[in-house]
Amino acid sequence: MTENNRLAIAAHLHVLLRRNTGRVTDTEWMAANAEYALAIITLARQHAENHATPELLEWASRLENAWLEETDAPQRVPLVQRAGDMLRQRLDSRKYIGTLR
Repeated sequence: MTENNRLAIAAHLHVLLRRNTGRVTDTEWMAANAEYALAIITLARQHAENHATPELLEWASRLENAWLEETDAPQRVPLVQRAGDMLRQRLDSRKYIGTLR
């Protein structure tokens, strides 16, 4: 599943969470960061169980399945690992020079 599909699912879940809980989420980050997506999925499931909202539960499962498809693909590096690698490269390029300019 592409990131655009995850973004569409995240946007729909965002609208449902906004209507049912009043909580605002970041749809782009939900589609790009697996850890944040998992936290939102957990929140949505808890609310769906406590308030009998089956549509919220359905869309939380869709987002989870979209992320599972991403991490199960053998040819792809998990997004969290790619983000960590990019951050390390960025920090390595900012080495201390030793003098003031």
